Amino acid sequence: MPENPAYPLGLRLTGRRVLVLGGGTVAQRRLPALLAAGADVLLVAPAVTPSVQAMADAGELAWEARGYRPGDVEGAWYVLIATDDPGVNAAASAEAEERRVWCVRSDDAGAATAWTPATGRGDGVTVAVLTGRDPRRSAAVRDAVVEGLRDGTLTAPRHRGRTPGVALVGGGPGDPDLITVRGRRLLAEADVVIADRLGPRDLLDELPPHVEVIDAAKIPYGRGMAQQAINEALVAHARAGKFVVRLKGGDPYVFGRGKEEAEALAAAGIPVTVVPGVTSAISVPSAVGVPVTHRGVAHEFTVVSGHVAPDDPRSLVDWAALAALRGTLVLLMAVERMPDIAEALIRHGRPAATPVAVVQEGTTAAQRRVDATLGTVASRIAEEGVRPPAVVVVGDVVTVG
Repeated sequence: MPENPAYPLGLRLTGRRVLVLGGGTVAQRRLPALLAAGADVLLVAPAVTPSVQAMADAGELAWEARGYRPGDVEGAWYVLIATDDPGVNAAASAEAEERRVWCVRSDDAGAATAWTPATGRGDGVTVAVLTGRDPRRSAAVRDAVVEGLRDGTLTAPRHRGRTPGVALVGGGPGDPDLITVRGRRLLAEADVVIADRLGPRDLLDELPPHVEVIDAAKIPYGRGMAQQAINEALVAHARAGKFVVRLKGGDPYVFGRGKEEAEALAAAGIPVTVVPGVTSAISVPSAVGVPVTHRGVAHEFTVVSGHVAPDDPRSLVDWAALAALRGTLVLLMAVERMPDIAEALIRHGRPAATPVAVVQEGTTAAQRRVDATLGTVASRIAEEGVRPPAVVVVGDVVTVG
């Protein structure tokens, strides 16, 4: 006759006594969850691991350095038995049975009155999995569910809905796998998505049909949605009770005008969350094998916006100081201005032979790399028809490896 399945239950242990017998690795693994649940833990063990010792020293639990004694179960709501002495385990389990206290045994699940599920947490949900006496399968199922909740591939509507507001999400350099776990999760919960062209566009195909997607169309030097219009759209949709994700390329605060949007939302009284992203300034060079720093080659790197020419009165960049640096220069939004930028760097002392790599549409399927020097980069960009978005790396790290 098959064994009856366990009845799942969530224990509310805040302020309630939990007895743990044994201070080895099993207890070390189980204690953090008990402490996180607010349990009043009494640990009874002659010796404990260094990690358990640290918990006791920090006052997170009470440790009595001795073996089990009859009567220890008195007052406990829950018992975890994890000693290496079968006789002690059996005696303590029998006492728990007599006192009608649920008891877990690490050495003999069949003799226990309770089983510990494989647990995990994601997106504010606690996942607990029981598969009878197959703990590896329990852990595998738990991991699959938690990973789906964390990365947004497994979603379920919230009964009460998410609080209206805006999340400024850095989508990374273009590859949809390079968005952060939190960013992808929030994107999966959005009612409205206002997306840049440079964001990970493939992720938009995963959104449910009810999600409204607005193309911000911030195409360099072409038609674009004015920043004020973007700000107004964010505020309007949030005020309409929607949860809005502003999906941006790279990181919202690295030449992304994210702070301007955050300030506009704050001024309108709209709750805003900023989710950092993987910036193209580092990830795109890495994608083509170029480290922005390398031991013995470069001890610093500088990220510069090249959207205005060096001689433009609006420029805030000290090009003479940049030319004097020995480290790596990473130029964003610089393709159109590279002839002027290269000339300025050479004029201020950077050698014309300095290696340069231009990486167009880095981390995407259309990625390509064009190598040059400061003296030839302008002509190479023209010859190869390089177009934005592209990252330009200047420095000896280009030739590393």
